[in-house]
Amino acid sequence: MTDAIATGGCQCGAVRYRITAPFENPHICHCRMCQKAFGNYFAALVGTKKTGLQWTKGQPSFFRSSEIVQRGFCRDCGTPLTFAYDESERIAVSIGSLDRPEAVTPANQYGIEARLPAFGLLHTLPGTRTEDDIPPEEMKRLASRQQPDHD
Repeated sequence: MTDAIATGGCQCGAVRYRITAPFENPHICHCRMCQKAFGNYFAALVGTKKTGLQWTKGQPSFFRSSEIVQRGFCRDCGTPLTFAYDESERIAVSIGSLDRPEAVTPANQYGIEARLPAFGLLHTLPGTRTEDDIPPEEMKRLASRQQPDHD
């Protein structure tokens, strides 16, 4: 088995992957298709060679978001997993689906014509920790059911 550079998967654990090729082009994309696909302000993605991505548990489902692009996701929990141009030798995985997303820092932005106005303000918003907003008795019920960040 080839050593992994990274591992990751969906929220429920039905789909897991291993990346054995180097990361390329970590970025965020603001285009409207990415906003819709991720249900968010942008998609955070990092590329690798298609041959360097192996599915280790389950298989993603795919949605053809255009005539030249497929997006992979978990059919069970909906987690966005991949983005790939049909003719490319590369594929991008969602940074949030990595077991260690903090290891990847986006270095570029795409689709800035659709960047939402509030994006520039997000870092200035006040913030609190989860445990500061939820009473201790409720925190017990909030215990995560998602797959741990490891195989």
